[in-house]
Amino acid sequence: MRKFTVLVIVLSCGSSCLLAQSRVEAGIFIDYLSISQTRTDNFGIGGRFGYRVHHNVMLEGELAYDYGINFDEAYRNISNGDIAAIERTSIGVTHGLFGPTLQPAKGNFRPFVTLKGGFVDFRFSTSLLPYSNLASAILGIRTSRLNAAIYPGGGLEASLGPVGLRFELGDEIYFNNGGHNNLRITFGPIIRF
Repeated sequence: MRKFTVLVIVLSCGSSCLLAQSRVEAGIFIDYLSISQTRTDNFGIGGRFGYRVHHNVMLEGELAYDYGINFDEAYRNISNGDIAAIERTSIGVTHGLFGPTLQPAKGNFRPFVTLKGGFVDFRFSTSLLPYSNLASAILGIRTSRLNAAIYPGGGLEASLGPVGLRFELGDEIYFNNGGHNNLRITFGPIIRF
């Protein structure tokens, strides 16, 4: 009986340490991204998955799809700089990020900070670009749609047991002929297990 008691205590301590190290978090969110180059406010949906690698560190990966938004794209004549045409253009965004999040493992209100890297992929409607004498102000992201990105951010999680809500605010910086800062806000439910 004594050996059995010692075995139960060892397994209990070992499993609680193991569970603290392997905590998983998953969630869905509504995504808002303000694209500085096009001056558009894009909304979409996304999903997030995190794995706790240390007591206060979680590795997270997320993917979001922002629906197409229409805006007016101005084309300038290359030779004299005058506006040659204005076209209604649609832009959508897919972005994926991965990186560490520093956050306490316990408590009902958990503030956090994060630094993630990844990509931003712009989807555009067709354009007037085949005309060699025209150039657009967004030519860089139109011709190179897949861009590297870095995302510093922070926020707050509030939960009751394994279910909660997460609010996050940050600057999604994509690189296309220099860095471009873009406000990003996400909000949605999470589950921890």
